[in-house]
Amino acid sequence: MKEHQIITIGRELGSGGREIGIRLSEELKIPFYDKEILVEAAKKSGYSKEILERHDEKPTGSFLYTLAMGGSAYGHFYQRPLLLDLYLAQFETIRKLAEEGAGIFIGRCADYVLNDQKHILNIFIHADMPDRVERTMNKHGIGKKQAEDMCVRSDKDRASYYNYYSDHQWGDGRHYDLCINTSKISLERAVQVIKDCL
Repeated sequence: MKEHQIITIGRELGSGGREIGIRLSEELKIPFYDKEILVEAAKKSGYSKEILERHDEKPTGSFLYTLAMGGSAYGHFYQRPLLLDLYLAQFETIRKLAEEGAGIFIGRCADYVLNDQKHILNIFIHADMPDRVERTMNKHGIGKKQAEDMCVRSDKDRASYYNYYSDHQWGDGRHYDLCINTSKISLERAVQVIKDCL
C-alpha cells in the first residue's frame, strides 16, 4: 500500500459499506473517518456537532430550501445559506485530514472533494434491497417496512446531496474505481478484494 493512500467509500444504507471501512482501517492500520469528519468540521466552523449531524448528507437543492435559507426566487442570496457553510466546513475538514496522511473516508462527497489526490481508490458499496433491508432491521432493531423506508429515504437523501455538490451522479459506476455488491460476496471478501486492488 502507498504511504499516503486515500480510500473513499460511497455506500447504500444497509450495504455494509461502513463496516467494510472499519475493517479496512483495522487491517491496514490507517485512520477511519465517518462521523469524525463532523466533529472536526464543527470545531472549524463554529457550528455545533448536532447541527452538522442533523444536516449530514441531506438534500439541499430545492426551490423551497432556497427561499427558506434567505434566497429569492431569482437566485440572489442575502446571506450564504447554512447548508453551504456546513458543506464547506466538511469539505475543508476532509481536505485537511487527507493532507495529514493515509485514511479511509466514508461518504460526504469525499471521492469528489479529493479527486486530485495522487494515491486514491474510490469505492462504491451496494447490495440488493432484500439484503439491505435485513441488515438494517438487524442493526436498528426495527421492522421490515420501517427498514425498507429507511433505505429508500437514505438513497434519495444521499443521491440528492452528492448530485448537488458534485458534477457526478451518486452510485454511477463510471466515477468509481471499484463497485462491490455485498449481496454477491461477503463483507470479509469485499475487504480482501479492496486490499488486493491496493
